[in-house]
Order: sequence, then C-alpha cells, then structure tokens
Amino acid sequence: MAQHNAHDSHGHEQHGSLKSYVIGFILSIVLTIIPLVVVLNDMMGKTGTMIVILGTAALQFVVQLFFFMHIRETEKPRWNVMALIFGLLMMLTIVIGSIWIMLNNAVAH
Repeated sequence: MAQHNAHDSHGHEQHGSLKSYVIGFILSIVLTIIPLVVVLNDMMGKTGTMIVILGTAALQFVVQLFFFMHIRETEKPRWNVMALIFGLLMMLTIVIGSIWIMLNNAVAH
C-alpha cells in the first residue's frame, strides 16, 4: 500500500478534506442567510440588526480563514496568525482613524 502523507503525487501540499470544505461551505451559507433573514423580515431594531450583521461577518471571517485559507495547516502557523493580526491592526487603525478624521474635521462643520 502507498504511504499517505501531506503531499500529493506532484509534490504539492494537500489542503483540507472534502468533509472540511463541505462543513465550511455549509457554515458560510448559514452565516450568510442569518443576517439576510433578520434584515428582510425586520426582526430587530437598528442596533440589534447591526450586531447580528457584524457578529455573523466576524464568524464568516473565521470560517473562511480556518476552512478555506488553512491558516493553521502550515509548519509554522504562529507566523501566519501574527501576520494576520498585524494586518487587522493596520486595517483597524486606518478605518478608525479615517472615521475620526471625518467626524472631527473642523473645515466640514
């Protein structure tokens, strides 16, 4: 019997199984449908709807990272996670800084 390892016959690394892709796909669909149903049926107030949308978006981000981007399946996953955290901090700095500048711009008031 052939020995199974993390590489295919061409020497490329294999990522995930069909089962993990199906689970990720189903979670992605569910996390897309939840806010859609909440918004279309006007089930909550403005604040509640925003919390549902932001919460499911964050969960969708995590599902994409773990099931499709394979953030932890490399030899050194810590470097991938650190690069991701750095990128998120940079993005948050830019977005929050831009919002702060737009809200506190003395010329526009």
